[in-house]
Amino acid sequence: MDNLLVAENIYKTFGNYTALNNVSINVPRASVFGLLGPNGAGKTTLLRIINQITMPDRGTIYLDNKPLHPDDIQHIGYLPEERGLYKSMKVGEQALYLAQLKGLSKAEAKQRLEYWFEKLEISGWWNKKIQELSKGMAQKVQFVITVLHKPKLLIFDEPFSGFDPVNARLIKREILQLKEEGATILFSTHRMESVEELCDYMALIHKSKKLLDGRVSDIKKEYKSNTFEVGMEAKNEPALLAELQQKFIVGNATFKSIHTDLKLRIQLQENESANHLLEFLINRAQINHFVEVIPSVNDIFIQTVTRDA
Repeated sequence: MDNLLVAENIYKTFGNYTALNNVSINVPRASVFGLLGPNGAGKTTLLRIINQITMPDRGTIYLDNKPLHPDDIQHIGYLPEERGLYKSMKVGEQALYLAQLKGLSKAEAKQRLEYWFEKLEISGWWNKKIQELSKGMAQKVQFVITVLHKPKLLIFDEPFSGFDPVNARLIKREILQLKEEGATILFSTHRMESVEELCDYMALIHKSKKLLDGRVSDIKKEYKSNTFEVGMEAKNEPALLAELQQKFIVGNATFKSIHTDLKLRIQLQENESANHLLEFLINRAQINHFVEVIPSVNDIFIQTVTRDA
């Protein structure tokens, strides 16, 4: 696999506190990689190490198959959780200044800023001061500044903080577009629905250690339990329920249906497939709903962290 970013056995302490304990991640090129974990797990420490804001006690970061070098900062765009804009500066003036620090000429920076400001419908903010903007408005400006120089690696720490649902959806759309254009995106978030929508890969850190990582679809396959939600109509539902309970692990289900169904959650044995259940039901009931239960990222997060605790 072609990885743009590799963090190898990263270990970091602050006094007697271990922030990261031999954490390794591989971030494939042109993908969205979600870094998950409870507060204090070590996520932001890892992001700060990748950005060379702090250094690891042990371990190595590789960018584009080479050990990370101070000059690589020009290839990284970082949106920190704690925003860093100068409150008394005007939006346009500040954006131009920060773009030039990333190596853009003033003319090129102005051209790109005009494109992004128009795209995100913030052209009227050019002469406003940051302190005049709401948190969400300032977040939009900082997002633009982060992506403006078209870095290889984009790092977002809680990128949807401060956004209403409409603007959160807008930024999600832009993140996916940046990936399509070849950017590699690493982001940390507490919003599990964002991981479902955006991430190709994910890693979960808890108490300074990595508990799992990999492709999101593969992790979901690993955590699924061969369970199905079934909605059906039968002439003798009590008898059918008793028969099902003898053969499978059966519980109630709560999905919505336009039918007056018997709604059940049925777990099969490891050696049984959906066909076994369908063959059992097909001559006993009218099946109106049959869906495999796939665990959400939120389910996996809670299960993994609870088990580790």
